[in-house]
Amino acid sequence: MATPSLGRESLGPPFDRVQALAIAGPTASGKTGLALAIAKHLEPRGGAEIISVDSALVYMGMDIGTAKPSPAELAAVPHHLIDIRDPLQAYSAAEFALDAKACVQNILARGKTPLLVGGTMLYFKALLEGFNDMPSADPHIRSAIQAEAALKGWPAMHALLQKIDPQTAARLAPADSQRISRALEVFRISGQALSSFHHSDSVPETSRSGQLTWGQVPLLSLEPQNRAWLHERIALRFDDMLLNDFVAEVQALKARGDLTADLPAMRCVGYRQAWEALDDSLPMAELRDRGVFATRQLAKRQLTWLRSLPNRHVVRADDPDVLQQALVWVDSQLV
Repeated sequence: MATPSLGRESLGPPFDRVQALAIAGPTASGKTGLALAIAKHLEPRGGAEIISVDSALVYMGMDIGTAKPSPAELAAVPHHLIDIRDPLQAYSAAEFALDAKACVQNILARGKTPLLVGGTMLYFKALLEGFNDMPSADPHIRSAIQAEAALKGWPAMHALLQKIDPQTAARLAPADSQRISRALEVFRISGQALSSFHHSDSVPETSRSGQLTWGQVPLLSLEPQNRAWLHERIALRFDDMLLNDFVAEVQALKARGDLTADLPAMRCVGYRQAWEALDDSLPMAELRDRGVFATRQLAKRQLTWLRSLPNRHVVRADDPDVLQQALVWVDSQLV
């Protein structure tokens, strides 16, 4: 089957010198296994190192629910930006962009190929497009938004966001209170949609000095043709997590006493539902179905993000020859 390529006429090299390769896709699409295979393929060319582009893998002690690479996988290929934060600490897209850029430079200095691998699309955009100067938090406006949400509920606030910033609303779940609140806050302070600050053409050239670009970091996008294939993998992964003591992992995090359900780490898909089940606000019998549903919604948002990214080369994640197609693409980028 012909492999669709979006934004490019062929598999030929990009216009700018390649600094890294990006591998993105929705959760459970096979990114980790593919990245490890690509790294092995590149051994004759000096090898590769993997930079995680995942907002959940940064947290220590969150291994099962994030499908963190196994110790053997971590040992097979050097990995970066995994286990770098305690769950009590936040980690922003701006921090990621700085850290990832430093990783790319260091890996290149070692004569290896950096592989940016993950599904946190905001991280990719922060690294490769940058941000304009978004307004700082305003506690008064934030309090007003929280009070309004207490009366109307977060789904209603999400509907309000849909009217003023449909692009941001499309990638947020109706119950994602933290991000909905921030998007509304930015709009009420600046009069501009949060999404407008994420476009590269809105970033002054001075703030983009030395920044990596999409031309320097070609993107391989794993996108299944059959959505049912992805849904089945998501369900199987969640079942495997439960069999491997995921609830016990969340219980241990909860038992620390210093973590709360509102922290970004505990709002990760799966962790949020498990926390609610342990709090008895969600029946434990419903954890599996709620977790699978939330993960499917995450995958849907990730695919929406992916389709907005420039110059992506699509490989169907559910094709039997996905690895062969990916290696052909890799070789075409590193000529």
